[in-house]
Amino acid sequence: MADKREFDLVLYGATGFVGKLTAQYLAKNAPTARIALAGRSLDKLKAVREDLPGPAANWDVIVADSNDQAALDAMAKRTRVVVTTVGPYARYGLAMVRACAENGTHYADLTGETLFVRDCIDQFHSVAVQTGAKIVNSCGFDSVPSDLSVYLTYLKSLQDNTGELEETTLVASLRGGVSGGTIDSARAQMEALAEDPSLRKVAGSPYSLSPDRSQEPDLGRQSDFALQRADSIDPSLRGWVTSFVMASYNTRVVRRSNALLGWAYGKNFRYREVMSVGNSLLSPVIAAGVTGGIITAFTLGALVARGPGKQLLDRVLPKPGTGPSEDARDNGWFRMQTFTKTSSGAKYLTTFAAQGDPGYKATAVMLGECGLALALDGDKISELAGVLTPGTVFGETLAERLRKARFTITVERKQ
Repeated sequence: MADKREFDLVLYGATGFVGKLTAQYLAKNAPTARIALAGRSLDKLKAVREDLPGPAANWDVIVADSNDQAALDAMAKRTRVVVTTVGPYARYGLAMVRACAENGTHYADLTGETLFVRDCIDQFHSVAVQTGAKIVNSCGFDSVPSDLSVYLTYLKSLQDNTGELEETTLVASLRGGVSGGTIDSARAQMEALAEDPSLRKVAGSPYSLSPDRSQEPDLGRQSDFALQRADSIDPSLRGWVTSFVMASYNTRVVRRSNALLGWAYGKNFRYREVMSVGNSLLSPVIAAGVTGGIITAFTLGALVARGPGKQLLDRVLPKPGTGPSEDARDNGWFRMQTFTKTSSGAKYLTTFAAQGDPGYKATAVMLGECGLALALDGDKISELAGVLTPGTVFGETLAERLRKARFTITVERKQ
């Protein structure tokens, strides 16, 4: 990528809830980087800039609407990287991906929308390969902890020469809130499924993000739903685990990483994610309730996403641009433990944890560091281009960045 570009990074959607948090993080942790703020409202962009410390108070602002392809193209040509928080991505994101892919500009987003990523792959992967652009979806809590944990486990197994990865389970423990933007993204996908039922097959396949489904192994049923005792996963665990609401997306990202790497993890690599609900007398009841609630949401979601149901949701759910309070963000946390068994019988535990609401405070850190890695670490990250995943692009480089940001990321051999 030409060094003559005006900016290292443009933060698009800087006036949104997570956009503001990301701007604040970049202002404090990348004071020498050439950064601009972008969005559709000049006044709101200036207001965000006024609240930023140090050199960030003089960052440029760029006005560009998500429906204005010419404006997005012009913006992409000015910068090495676009980091975007503008969602739902299926509604507002494809034009930005097009601009970056066609102009050789690297890109990072926060999407957890399977159908959007599938569209990115189908429409822009080959274009980005030709221009050298790295289009990296899911650079927040969706799906950096999942994808990077498995990739780092793979690196350790290579170092130890313990064979391919096989049974792998991520156990999530967390405290965090939900923003209106996250809910709006989920509703957008539900609406798409309601409008075109044929998309349900795409969304439901465990390999829906695979580069070539015909090359994937047949490993039998790989369900995203769970209800079991935790010690059935590993003897060190206590209590119960249940379905993890993000599993249906994260697992597909991790499987895409395996395929992009030529199935380096292994053709018998089986991956799933569950959530811990503790070890109290009520834990089994809570576990059953969570799994039942998720199944019900998937079943009925499309029915309430339109018509009278949509009007009801508009009244009771958080609005886009809203999210947890500062105290709630500070008091949140997450801990992801990934248990892996290899083909030689070796066992690994990979831990990925941080203080701060996972979907907002911690996500702003992850997104910011992914953007900075794309902009500044070209000699350290993967040479791959196209529509990619966090693990395949950033690897240990991102892990080191996040450790410096006080994340805990470790891989240990247990057997």
